[in-house]
Amino acid sequence: MTLPETMKAVEISKPGAPDVLQLTEVPVPQPGAGEIVIKVAFAGVNRPDALQRAGAYDPPPDASPLPGLECSGEVVAVGEGAGWAVGDKVCALLPGGGYAEYVKCPAAHALPVPEGMGMKEAACLPETFYTVYSNVFMRGRLKAGEVFLIHGGSSGIGTTAIQLATAFGARVFATAGSKEKCDACLELGAERAINYREEDFVEVMKGEGGANLILDMVGGDYIPRNVQALAMEGRMVHIAFLGGPKAELNFAQVMARRLTITGSTLRPQSVAAKAEIAAELKEKVWPLLASGRVAPVMDSTFALAEAAKAHARMESSEHIGKIVLEVAGG
Repeated sequence: MTLPETMKAVEISKPGAPDVLQLTEVPVPQPGAGEIVIKVAFAGVNRPDALQRAGAYDPPPDASPLPGLECSGEVVAVGEGAGWAVGDKVCALLPGGGYAEYVKCPAAHALPVPEGMGMKEAACLPETFYTVYSNVFMRGRLKAGEVFLIHGGSSGIGTTAIQLATAFGARVFATAGSKEKCDACLELGAERAINYREEDFVEVMKGEGGANLILDMVGGDYIPRNVQALAMEGRMVHIAFLGGPKAELNFAQVMARRLTITGSTLRPQSVAAKAEIAAELKEKVWPLLASGRVAPVMDSTFALAEAAKAHARMESSEHIGKIVLEVAGG
């Protein structure tokens, strides 16, 4: 099929608050070798998008300057050796550019829309599932029977981590900031939801013998408290720092209890590294999605032109689950 020359997209007009997101007209991308172009149905909205909008998270040099790290849609153009066909329904992890009618990405970072799942739900999978699976299972080495603590349990990351860890047999604990959010965590399979405004997660975890693994997106003063909450030989994986990246830490505790502190960011990783994550997801997680055992938790949908409202919703922290932009629907 012949692609149009231009498309509607949301750009960051200047660093700042949500209202700097402006609808514009830009050229339609063309695929290179090993790449595909997707006609976007829905685009996921994620915290890194807001950081980029605020001027705190620059895209990689070869990535689109437009925000948007995941989408669902239909393949409309394929580069040499891409391995997909025009018309395939996919969801994809993107280096950027998802807030648009068309986007290109490495073909190896796309996955088929799970059987029985709609495009809106599929758009919520890539960024979150890549992040959770790679950090919890590949980096964090979570095993069945282990005690797993997730901070931000009602977020897109949190709701995904609760379901996957439960499906793979871990004992799951989650923190959240309200009764409604704690109830959502419990409904998804958490053994215990800790309202951090009313309880100390350190004491709760000590009562369980400590956490074998903690997934943290808060940072700041949570870092030393996480160390206290870990079991002997426990692991702590950082994926964000909503409370700041710096803390004072007693490393004697790390040594004495043989703790592991690690973390990662997804976007700067190599095409090959992300392709490896995609292959693991297709083999081990996509069957759970197709069976309905695991499903994305949806919060709200906004039109592409309402990207600023979507960001305001996300930054209010009132949402439970994922926020998406409807581009072409489906």
